Amino acid sequence: MARRGPRPTVRLVALFGATVLALSVVAGRLVQLQVVEASSFQSLGAKQRLRSLALPARRGTIFDRGMRPLALSVDARAVYADPKMVEDPEGTAGKLAPILGLDGGEIADKLRRDTRFVYLARRVDIGVASRALALRLPGVGALDETNRVYPAGRLAGQVLGFVGVDGVGLGGLEFAYEDVLRGVPGSEVVEQDPHGRPIPFGRNSARLPVPGRGVVLTIDQDLQFAAEQALGDAVVRNGARSGVAVVMDVHSGDVLSMANWPPFDPNEFQNAPDAARNRAVTDVYEPGSVNKVITAAAAIEGGLVRPSDRFPVPDHLRIADKTFHDFAPHPADVLTYGEILARSSNIGTITVALKVGPRRLQAMLERFGLGERTGVGFPGEAEGIMLSLRNWYPTSIGTIPIGQGIAVTPLQVASVYATIANDGAWVRPRLVRATVERDGRVLPLDPSERRRVVSAATAAEVRAMLVGVVERGTGRLARLPGYLVGGKTGTARKPRLDARGYSREIVTTFAGIVPADRPRFVVLVSLDNPAVRFAALTAAPAFRRIAQQALSRFGVPPTYPAVVPIAQSTAASRSAVAGSRPEDGACAGPGRCRRVRPRARTP
Repeated sequence: MARRGPRPTVRLVALFGATVLALSVVAGRLVQLQVVEASSFQSLGAKQRLRSLALPARRGTIFDRGMRPLALSVDARAVYADPKMVEDPEGTAGKLAPILGLDGGEIADKLRRDTRFVYLARRVDIGVASRALALRLPGVGALDETNRVYPAGRLAGQVLGFVGVDGVGLGGLEFAYEDVLRGVPGSEVVEQDPHGRPIPFGRNSARLPVPGRGVVLTIDQDLQFAAEQALGDAVVRNGARSGVAVVMDVHSGDVLSMANWPPFDPNEFQNAPDAARNRAVTDVYEPGSVNKVITAAAAIEGGLVRPSDRFPVPDHLRIADKTFHDFAPHPADVLTYGEILARSSNIGTITVALKVGPRRLQAMLERFGLGERTGVGFPGEAEGIMLSLRNWYPTSIGTIPIGQGIAVTPLQVASVYATIANDGAWVRPRLVRATVERDGRVLPLDPSERRRVVSAATAAEVRAMLVGVVERGTGRLARLPGYLVGGKTGTARKPRLDARGYSREIVTTFAGIVPADRPRFVVLVSLDNPAVRFAALTAAPAFRRIAQQALSRFGVPPTYPAVVPIAQSTAASRSAVAGSRPEDGACAGPGRCRRVRPRARTP
């Protein structure tokens, strides 16, 4: 008898069980996907549809003291791509390269990356970006951003510094005031389809950026230009390696000009990174004879020496195991202290320093701020090098009074002379005088810190001695018709880097006060290793040119008519700085005389 197959009921039950099992598996998977793992898949889907775009904040403007922009941000675009959406990397790169001015191979390499976002070009001109977008290439887009520009080019480039491709300050005041200038970036979230097109009525939100605040410098653009021109001419004419010039307002501490040579253009910072260094603040050197003004201040303030006191000045002087000489051999002489400074005699200065003593001299160096940063607010400012008293060598009482064995920045030297000019009160130098709020309000910063270093009487006597340097001594080429000038030359050999002792290279410096009878400015010029080895012939003429520009720019009236002969103006200068009237009769030309009317003077 033939066997009969399964009954229909059994087959139906089996089929139903299999169906239920299959549906259970599907239902379980749906529960897993839609309940258990729903949040992760929602997040994945959102990542595929939502694009978060950064909205850069407009960086604040940097102005000169006259509110003329030295650094500002302009609208630009960033061209980007989503490599996942680029169908033909080589073809796309070939079309974009000539528009963006980039290498096609580099663009193609970026388009092959395993990422959803890559920059192809940053800070692109809006017109260039529009031409790239007009090609309608899949996956290629553009974002709004800003480009930092410096409308005056290389003017004050080392002071301003520069920003990187992301708009972040990387050097100079751009770096120092990053917190003020940068602002707060915003963001925008856009929902897109798989082809990168916005989804109508999709999820879109934006947080607007907050622009940065502005900064007002103490720098005067016109004077800065004149100083850079004069400094550059001096460097080239004297075959120097580099140079620095600083102009300070002696009363406020405002740095009106801070020039460096070779120049640096922050618009093209990547082409000359070494030139970006602000040597006036970051580099130190042995100052040489310009440091003799501190020795004079210590001697006069201590009541140990008067400018009229006379001292024997032999040809050489031995201190411990070292013999010191003046610049040129000379027979033994007897000179007043004023004549010693005017002739820049090392022997005479050391003789006075022996009366002052190490402890009093060290204290005066510290009171003038040597060995510590000025606090001007510039990144990388050097503090200089100064031995503590316990580490002085037996010969230090000979070297330090004449500006050897210590190292200073040009700004520190300018601050020393500004203190003498400001009746003995040190004022902290500053490069920033105000901030500009987002609503346009200009908020002045607090006045610079000040402290007493020497008495006003001491400062006046030292100024009179500095006038003697210019009128009768080594600083004659710094004289300005119609104005009293006080200053000091300094020529110092550079220490060897590979051994003890000094090399043949030199630094020449002139630091001066104008006008000396009613001080307004201090001007310092320093040249690194000029071929002409005299500060009187290299730095002093550059000082004269810059000082003349400063006096003219700020409308400082002359002390006496420019036609007064130098011989007679010298006599007038001595009495003017001392606080008394100069001689009334001063010949203005052959056969004619006129009354000299001095201006108000600082006591």
